[in-house]
Amino acid sequence: MKQAILQKITGPALAGVLMSVTPIVFTSVLSYYAVVYESYIAGLTAWQWAGLTLLFSLTSAALTPPTMLALLFGYFLGWQAVLPIFVVNLGGILFINQLVHWIDHDRFIRFLRRNPKAQSVLDRILDKELKVIFFAKLSPILPFGLTNLLFALSGARLRNILLGGFLGMTPRTLLAVWSGREAHEIRALLDNPNQSLWGEVIIAALILVSIAGLWQVLRRALA
Repeated sequence: MKQAILQKITGPALAGVLMSVTPIVFTSVLSYYAVVYESYIAGLTAWQWAGLTLLFSLTSAALTPPTMLALLFGYFLGWQAVLPIFVVNLGGILFINQLVHWIDHDRFIRFLRRNPKAQSVLDRILDKELKVIFFAKLSPILPFGLTNLLFALSGARLRNILLGGFLGMTPRTLLAVWSGREAHEIRALLDNPNQSLWGEVIIAALILVSIAGLWQVLRRALA
């Protein structure tokens, strides 16, 4: 029994679990250091911020949530944070995509295609991949790293993953940067990222549009 369970634990499944859990842990770590070392971070040079941008481009693939980074960058840099955060977003997508193709070699796709239902959903995703990626990235509640992993494993074209990711994440990225820029205290920002009513309305609207869009695209495959 135990051996049968272990056989079902595939590498992608384990990676998916880690990419769902580790961002929560690292969010707490980032929050702690941002509060404790606020004055030091505020004094960082442009080159130091550039170095952090490159570092987070790698860690955002599985560890550091880009929305959390957008809040922090927005707090310290204001609207100047927009470009670095887009670099972080696209860098994380590119890194996990290349890593998956280097390690997986389409084994996961071949495994999924053994199941007719899974193959139907996969075919639907690949047929409408730009729309699926856009609506998935639009949602603030879907983990960034997990969606990147799933789209890389699905065999979606990198061009569509990058374009859909860019378009889908733009609204919530700008909202997060704006929330960080408008915050007066970093602790209050981290405790309540969407302090304004408008922020909460926009988040709710993004979630609803994301759900409706994904359902409209995938409902035939799920029926």
